[in-house]
Amino acid sequence: MSENVELSDSNIKKKDFKIKDTNQGAPKESNHAMGVLCILLAAVGFSLMTFFVRVSGDLPTMQKVFFRNAVAAVIAFYILVRTPEKFKMKKGSLPGILLRCVFGTSGMICNFWAIDRLGIADANMLNKLSPFFAIIMSIFILKEKPNKFEIGSVLVAFTGALFIIKPSAGIASIPALVGLYGGFGAGAAYTFVRMLGKKGERTPIIVMWFSAFSSLIALPFLIFDYHPMSTRQLLCLIAAGCGAALGQMCITKAYTYAPAKEISVFDYAQVVFAAALGTIFLDEIPDIYSIIGYIIIIGTALVKWFVGLRLDKQKTVSA
Repeated sequence: MSENVELSDSNIKKKDFKIKDTNQGAPKESNHAMGVLCILLAAVGFSLMTFFVRVSGDLPTMQKVFFRNAVAAVIAFYILVRTPEKFKMKKGSLPGILLRCVFGTSGMICNFWAIDRLGIADANMLNKLSPFFAIIMSIFILKEKPNKFEIGSVLVAFTGALFIIKPSAGIASIPALVGLYGGFGAGAAYTFVRMLGKKGERTPIIVMWFSAFSSLIALPFLIFDYHPMSTRQLLCLIAAGCGAALGQMCITKAYTYAPAKEISVFDYAQVVFAAALGTIFLDEIPDIYSIIGYIIIIGTALVKWFVGLRLDKQKTVSA
């Protein structure tokens, strides 16, 4: 028998045992590329969701929330039915899933309300503060203490948000503040998604629970304040649900290919896609203050990403 496969303690060598990763031994560069591709697809999905929610017209926010999530729930349900595990959850996942639902639903409702009252690029950019809110929430949820650089990045990002919110605009800033809470809710929700991911919970389970929970919350409002919809409006909300399902599935899958610190910055491509859709189809041209806000927030994310990679390389060399 070859010495590489003998089980005798005397000839077992560490070099004979190589642990394969979850992506079947694919090169790190390939995994990183797939992670970037998935997160860019998620950005496309979420920007399409925002666009179709906006163009669906003058409908109650909760009616939009219901149809957007009902479609995503059906898609996740269909995926789960075709898996061997069906709807089985990991032990201990339920509390995290429920908290993800509460924060995610409240944040989404605020985001949708803001979308109808702000430019879609502004609403998307405020929602993209979620990674910075996730740093704050991680202190309490994941017991991860941020360093000085991470704290500084949060403060700079909030400075960028002020350019978008324009607090001197008085009552006009209320939609932006509501949109800001939408970013907080999303950040808290994604922190719980990270926690569930560490438990090994499946993506379709998280998506289905969140989508079904949000639909149930919106259902009473839909019953008592239903506004008749044209075929065009219904198709827009179905398209929004499909875009949301694409975004949720892809952004979760992305982090199975590469760490968030390496690829999360590409999620900010969503604001570029949203701005392009708004400019082409809605004649929404961001003003100079919003553009400054975009530059500050995206620039902060880029700096944070590059510094994180540099620190990791230094740790690898020193090890």
